[in-house]
Amino acid sequence: MATAQQPENKGHETRTVADLVEDIQALTTEIQELYCLDQIPWVIGYSGGKDSSCVLQLVWNAIAALTPEKRTKTIYVITTDTLVENPIVAAWVRNSLKQMKSEAQAQGLPFEPHLLQPDFKETFWVGLIGKGYPAPRGKFRWCTERLKINPSNRFIRDVIRASGEAIVVLGTRKAESTKRASRMRKLEAQRVRDRLSPNMNLPNSLVYSPIEDWQNDEVWIYLMQWENPWRYSNKDLFTMYRGASADNECPLVVDTSTPSCGSSRFGCWVCTLVSQDKSLAAMIQNDEEKEWMQPLLDFRKELDAEETRDKRDFRRRNGGVQLYERNLEDGTSIEPIPGPFIKEAREDWLRKLLTVEKQIRQTAPENMRDITLITLEEMSEIRRIWLEERHEFDDSLPRIYQEVTGEEFQDPRPGADYSLLGRDEWIVLEEICEGDAMHLELMAKLLDTERQYHKKTRRVGIYETLEKCFNTSSRSPEDAIKNARLKRELSEAVSQGDVAKVKQMTLGDVPAINEVDEGKSESDEEVTWASMKFKKENS
Repeated sequence: MATAQQPENKGHETRTVADLVEDIQALTTEIQELYCLDQIPWVIGYSGGKDSSCVLQLVWNAIAALTPEKRTKTIYVITTDTLVENPIVAAWVRNSLKQMKSEAQAQGLPFEPHLLQPDFKETFWVGLIGKGYPAPRGKFRWCTERLKINPSNRFIRDVIRASGEAIVVLGTRKAESTKRASRMRKLEAQRVRDRLSPNMNLPNSLVYSPIEDWQNDEVWIYLMQWENPWRYSNKDLFTMYRGASADNECPLVVDTSTPSCGSSRFGCWVCTLVSQDKSLAAMIQNDEEKEWMQPLLDFRKELDAEETRDKRDFRRRNGGVQLYERNLEDGTSIEPIPGPFIKEAREDWLRKLLTVEKQIRQTAPENMRDITLITLEEMSEIRRIWLEERHEFDDSLPRIYQEVTGEEFQDPRPGADYSLLGRDEWIVLEEICEGDAMHLELMAKLLDTERQYHKKTRRVGIYETLEKCFNTSSRSPEDAIKNARLKRELSEAVSQGDVAKVKQMTLGDVPAINEVDEGKSESDEEVTWASMKFKKENS
């Protein structure tokens, strides 16, 4: 197989334009030989950015140069729309795929574009507003797998099931980052042939990375000097990158000595894994016509607020209290790990999101007026979670939707509007509980559990479900946290082999002075932690 001749120090030495042209020619031959070698289908990952556009253009041109009888193997082009992409980039990619499909058919080429989306149960808003997950952080990066990895992996698995194998073509480059370069070099040791690495996530598939040793400038030279074969403007792509650069400078790349604007990055507009969305902010700053996206930037800043404990439950989603050691200025404190967003916070996020959507639909350009920040399917799933998993039978989602949009919520889920309990019953329950949030939660759970089992012919599991309601909602926050601390201390005593302390905590040898009945001494009645717990649960 012909390969491009690269300098010894690939990542650091600069190649001339002549070297780049020679490499392109060698890569064209390599792509053609690899394509014709077998019947293993190809899947090209396309994001609409410069690297994936570069790879797709290389492959497209190479395959187009083959004779029609050799172009027998389908090449799938997949793009994952996370549903929270930068709106400008999302529109660019959708239009690009339409143009790609049209040109592939017109030119008789085996390219088949597919726009993938996450399952509606795994979207960003179902996670944050429905389940109450906090905005993603480095230690709780719950979004990437659900929004990006799972949709593409599902598609590739289907291709593998049908054909037994697959080759995934990616625009990954070592020059992107030190971390990326390190990972790619580790996989090189396991290669079966040039530029074909094992796919660690999907068995029976290999990753082909044609431009792994290219620099940013070389990518732009190729895109600007070689015409886009599916007739989508690379100059517009260049302009989009320039608009996303903080200094609005993206010079015309004419040789390898000219700096490029390759440092611009696009992604989800809600992303809180970076300190700030520089590309979106730069787009707004550099182009008055894009000021309509400012509410998105403002909403993201709210999501990125570091301290949200007042909006979060003191328990995890399973109802348990989990403690951790929190560092403070004057020492450390054992505190509960903040759980999901509480009811009021989740409702507030939904109200704000719908308000932003309404606002930008009024101010966006005509071709963007149909922008959708959250779909009906997502809201239906959020409503289901609130009703069936959180037992919030006041069913606030349709009410919030109508308040903000002025329209009635049309739930696409069959039977979603039928319920034995509703807003009226919730208001009565609130009055009965007199502001006691835990009492309200427990009563709502008990009532809704009975509702859920109401029409079942066999009510198997109802007692276990009711017991779980008491286990997770019968204690006040103070008592629940205190109980978790006692369990933690007991666990530490066991791990340290402190037999005396274990006996003391399990047998209740520590008298609880505050609980001794008035008029009696400790000798008259020994009150232990165990009896305190029993009294509280049965009082």
